[in-house]
Amino acid sequence: MNGWLDSAAARRNASRASASYDDFAVLQARVREQLIARLDWVAFTPAVVLDLGCGTGHGALALAARWPEARVIAVDAAPGMLQQAARHDAAGGCERLCADARALPLPDAGVDLVFSNLMLQWCDDLDAVFAEVARILRPRGLFTFTTLGPDTLVELREAWRAADGQDHVIPFTDMHDIGDGLVRAGLVEPVLDVLRYTLTYPDLRALMGDLRATGAQNAIADRARGLTGRGRLRAVEAAYEQFRRDGVLPASCEVVFGQAWGAVADGRPRAGGEVSVPLARIRRR
Repeated sequence: MNGWLDSAAARRNASRASASYDDFAVLQARVREQLIARLDWVAFTPAVVLDLGCGTGHGALALAARWPEARVIAVDAAPGMLQQAARHDAAGGCERLCADARALPLPDAGVDLVFSNLMLQWCDDLDAVFAEVARILRPRGLFTFTTLGPDTLVELREAWRAADGQDHVIPFTDMHDIGDGLVRAGLVEPVLDVLRYTLTYPDLRALMGDLRATGAQNAIADRARGLTGRGRLRAVEAAYEQFRRDGVLPASCEVVFGQAWGAVADGRPRAGGEVSVPLARIRRR
């Protein structure tokens, strides 16, 4: 899927939405809380924590409160999001870094925990991101994350295709492909599972307003530029109506929860890209 994303547009959308983000990011907040709660399953005390794709900084702040002695670094590619994160961090408990997840300006094997909530779906090269995570993680360091699966916004995707035959929803990666990518990067003992959520809206305009307010607009590289005509928008609204139930329109979200560990010496990639961890070690629930 390399090249499908207009990365500059995605960063602009996120920065523009940063001021309104917290008022509309209901799913993101709920999933973040669940991802943090899953840390109760792991008995370790990290010295260095990275919130990769920190958004407005609430995850980094929660991690800093959980481990007050840890160095917590909040990373995002969108400057506007980092500005909001700085406003929320009045006590200065977190460091902030503007960086691309595919090329992190951090040393090898220096991070104990990489935490990432609903950021990976905005990466068109997951292999590059996972390779960076594997590089910066200490042996037996933890990578814990969420991302969106292919059943996300299926109603909106189908409605747009019915209206103009085009894709207006970014492609989302299947859980099994994510697991394979973790192994290719040299991360070990991946565990992945899926939770499904349904948001409801009175009409399509409310849904699209939420997407704009959280920076989740269409950032496909070959998307049509310019404003959407009223006629086409009416066609999308009409196509979406087939999904209306109990007076509301659903917006399905498939959330993939995953974790993997930094490899010890015998689990790191070999020359030529081979990895000594067999695919059979991937566990899925």
